Amino acid sequence: MSVVGQMLYAHPDDPEGVGEKVRAVVEACGLCAQVCVVCADACMREETVAELVSCARSDLDCADLCEATQRVLVRRTAEEDGFVASVLQACVQACDRCARECEEHAEHHEHCRVCAEACRACSRACQDLLDAL
Repeated sequence: MSVVGQMLYAHPDDPEGVGEKVRAVVEACGLCAQVCVVCADACMREETVAELVSCARSDLDCADLCEATQRVLVRRTAEEDGFVASVLQACVQACDRCARECEEHAEHHEHCRVCAEACRACSRACQDLLDAL
């Protein structure tokens, strides 16, 4: 089990039945945020940078939302009032948007292909947790 998983399971407020899904989202968000930042940086280094500005912006927006989602989930607060669901929905939206943008460039830029895959995986993890809440 990952260190994040160990910490989440050691937390006294681990809600029964969703702990594994929380861990999956926290880890997927962390990975997605990092991949998105690398993709944005790679976009800015491409010869066709003018065509990739929107992609880089989408990458950075997604990274920010993933990091915020990750931080809210590890704090394990406000799960009962719909706040966590709202944060997860925003993350799904950001990941789906970024994935669509990256998929437009994936044929020519490997970093966009990899980023789109990470975004889709993060979106699925967030949606799985939303469905379980």
